Amino acid sequence: MFGFFYSFCCPKNNEIIMITIETIYLGELRTKATHLQSGNSIITDAPLDNQGKGEAFSPTDLLAAALASCMLTIMGIAARTHGFNIDGTKAEITKIMESNPRRVGEIIIHLYFPPQPFSEKEKQIIQHSAFTCPVYLSLNEQLKKTIHFHF
Repeated sequence: MFGFFYSFCCPKNNEIIMITIETIYLGELRTKATHLQSGNSIITDAPLDNQGKGEAFSPTDLLAAALASCMLTIMGIAARTHGFNIDGTKAEITKIMESNPRRVGEIIIHLYFPPQPFSEKEKQIIQHSAFTCPVYLSLNEQLKKTIHFHF
């Protein structure tokens, strides 16, 4: 183990809750988020268009990346379960910001699959699983999610 876990007791049912991530504000519009189980860290920086240096992922970049990573993970689980694989699948992600209030207005994801003969059933499994990933289901319905599958 690289790190240690903080835990606290939930007053509702006395369940122990393990803290997953610790984030520290570093100053100059940067943060460092550390995954406590693995010790891996991610630095964020405010984007150029919002007073930052744009030298790292912005928090909204991570939101868009989380959606694509979650979709790929759930598609990978479905592929493994059904006896095929999607190794090498690539996601290209575009994040579109809106103002008043400043927020992510749309995430566009192009999913490029390796050149192999996916059956129609496998394509349906892939597409269905993408739209059932926890991040997709957790995002506000006002956020437009445009997903393109390239087989």
